[in-house]
Amino acid sequence: MKTKFLFFLLACVSLNTFAQEEIPVQKYTAHNKGKFFIMWGGNRDSYSKSDVNFRGKDYNFTVEDMKAHDKPKGWHVDYINPANMTIPQTNLRLGYFFSDHYSVTIGVDHMKYVMTQNQIANVTGNINLPADDPAHIYNGNYNHTPVDMSQGGAQEGGYDNGVTPPNGPAFLMYEHTDGLNYINTEVSRFDDISKIFRLPNIDKVQINLTEGLGAGILYPKTNTTLLGKERHDDFHTSGYGVSAKAGLNVTFFKHFYIQGELKGGYIDMKDIRTTVSNEDKASQHFYFFQKIVAVGGIFRI
Repeated sequence: MKTKFLFFLLACVSLNTFAQEEIPVQKYTAHNKGKFFIMWGGNRDSYSKSDVNFRGKDYNFTVEDMKAHDKPKGWHVDYINPANMTIPQTNLRLGYFFSDHYSVTIGVDHMKYVMTQNQIANVTGNINLPADDPAHIYNGNYNHTPVDMSQGGAQEGGYDNGVTPPNGPAFLMYEHTDGLNYINTEVSRFDDISKIFRLPNIDKVQINLTEGLGAGILYPKTNTTLLGKERHDDFHTSGYGVSAKAGLNVTFFKHFYIQGELKGGYIDMKDIRTTVSNEDKASQHFYFFQKIVAVGGIFRI
């Protein structure tokens, strides 16, 4: 009887040991569900040409195929200086994994959009300012008329009255530099591709492929000098945007990562404030493309 009991006990211990050996220790990075993350970085931007309509009490015209560019800060301490963090072009994002592969985030893409100065663009519409307005020299009807945006001098024969204005206020200076703020939410997918690189321990270095779709509002602070008028200098909800992205995420020691992204989208702003008068508005739509490099942390609470 004792021999049978000992045999049974040894069998149980052996099975228990075997079962323990068969259950692998789960890596922290093997599952994402329930984790939070935060990301901070910088971007470079490019924009498609855009038709921009300017309208007010005494004018309604469109600048056709306006060219614009970003305003990079370069490698600078302002990216980590709390007092100057809004000066560079930055990206801030907070997120949560609701499954191992999918996350939802909210963030701000702080881009900068600057109309290229000294460009000549065609203008269509009309300007009929009062005679005592210094910018009345630009009065006239425009029909795809080439205009120097900085000087206001018409090209190829002047305006409809044949007069090229000499000196006066600049025709137009236009930018969203504080900034072109795209406040958006994204749903993204993450896939661990560490095996492709034969990484032995994904808790030390893990490589993820990520893709996502986003949508949100545009909340720019637009700086416009339009026909010499006093500019509006405040944030204003101006429109909406949609976007898609793809990127590569490299996570180090479970909790820290660097991420590079390519992101493109469409922006439509129908209600842009341009001057102190509520009657003065602008509207435009265009495509954008971002290149983003960011650092972040990922953790469970």
